[in-house]
Amino acid sequence: MTLSATYDPDNIFAKIIRGEMACVKLHETEDILAFMDVFPQSNGHCLVVHKRARATNLFDIDQDALCTLAGAVQHVARAVRNGLKPDGVRVAQFNGAPAGQSVYHLHFHIIPAYEGVALGAHASGGPVGADVLEPIAARIRGAF
Repeated sequence: MTLSATYDPDNIFAKIIRGEMACVKLHETEDILAFMDVFPQSNGHCLVVHKRARATNLFDIDQDALCTLAGAVQHVARAVRNGLKPDGVRVAQFNGAPAGQSVYHLHFHIIPAYEGVALGAHASGGPVGADVLEPIAARIRGAF
């Protein structure tokens, strides 16, 4: 998909936002949803999306909505840091398929990094169930 793709309102994140698909929620406001990534690169990998901005990538979002989203990314990253105590935290955002984007709804990855533990490859491996993600999510939620 190119950088000029039309927003698809049936993408998986739009379905999650509408409640049509399940997710393990971490934080939600009128504008923002943060939830666990089911294809985690690391223990605690989560995603943050803007619920009302219909943007496929960084170039499509209104600046005010982007500011709201960026503030939420920082808020969630702090909860990940405080709840999981990783040695580092990676924040990532991809634009277009050649850059690694696989879901065309603007989103940020928050990926805890642990000394001596290699990160998994982006968008690879099998999905992890809510039974595995929920205890990790509870630790993050407890740190808000």
